[in-house]
Amino acid sequence: MKNILLLTVFSLAIMGVAHAEKADSEKEAVITARSGHVDDVKQVRTLTGDVVLVKGTLTMKAGRALITEDPQGYQFITFWADPGKLATFRQKRDGAGDLWVEGEAERVEYDNKTEVVKLFSRAKLTRLEGAKVTDVANGAFISYDSRKEEFAMENSNSGTSTADGGSVRMVIQPKTKAPAAEKAPATPAPGKK
Repeated sequence: MKNILLLTVFSLAIMGVAHAEKADSEKEAVITARSGHVDDVKQVRTLTGDVVLVKGTLTMKAGRALITEDPQGYQFITFWADPGKLATFRQKRDGAGDLWVEGEAERVEYDNKTEVVKLFSRAKLTRLEGAKVTDVANGAFISYDSRKEEFAMENSNSGTSTADGGSVRMVIQPKTKAPAAEKAPATPAPGKK
């Protein structure tokens, strides 16, 4: 089946994941999928088969997606992975340098009103400087607030930790230290030789 190209320009930034690059909010969203259905009356877009959303530096991929819009124009997007796979996202973050955030899970939800992304089942969130991984978080559930740059990890898919749940894991890489400045040759004190 040929890919259907759905070109959608959202009135507001629909995925400010991880302090998204500000320029992304002004970009159009281009969505490709094998098939799609748009219901403008209900403000629902359904996409299936190799779904890819690109909006500026943001790229999201999944097996299927559902995009709903509230009366104020805010979008709520849910991406589901195909069986045995993971839905993914990658986006450049604001700031000096080549800063990125990547995430993956069986289900990814994004609410552009709150700018919170939620990763459900086999969740992983990675922050990078260029290709260098700086932080990695794993858990059954991860919630990431891009406005505050805070994330929470829980040991169950419900979004809360339970006594019989597994554990969460975080790996923080050491900071690269700036090279020490070369010592300047000592100059003799005035009047001494």
